[in-house]
Amino acid sequence: MAREVLSIGQVRIHTGSATREDAMKEAADILEAAGAVTNAYFDAMQQREQTVSTYMGNELAIPHGTNETKHTILDSALSVVRYDGGVDWGGEPVTFVIGIAGKGDEHLEILSQIAILFSDEDEVDKLKAAQSPEELYSLVSAAGV
Repeated sequence: MAREVLSIGQVRIHTGSATREDAMKEAADILEAAGAVTNAYFDAMQQREQTVSTYMGNELAIPHGTNETKHTILDSALSVVRYDGGVDWGGEPVTFVIGIAGKGDEHLEILSQIAILFSDEDEVDKLKAAQSPEELYSLVSAAGV
């Protein structure tokens, strides 16, 4: 990416679990705090989830808004949250919740990099073994995200 979409402040690790709604809310709150979305983006994420699950497989969910709610996106950014206790994502087990906001078509490149990273089980194991948000950030950033 030409511009950083992820900073260390947008990466968190929780030892416990969360509900899908709480995990989406945290993802949206991080994006809002980064100045990437308005406070309406959480509702946009919920709308998307009602239409189609954002569960991607390999313990990953990527909540994001709908095309109709693009006006709630101010800039491109990511939030990366690991829940060591897991999240029940509509019956699917999720450890990583990556919130995404893409201005224009930037989200397509971001999604591509995330898909490549999470398609490799060894890489996912490394992400799960990260001991700190800083280490997790380094691993995600090194993947070109």
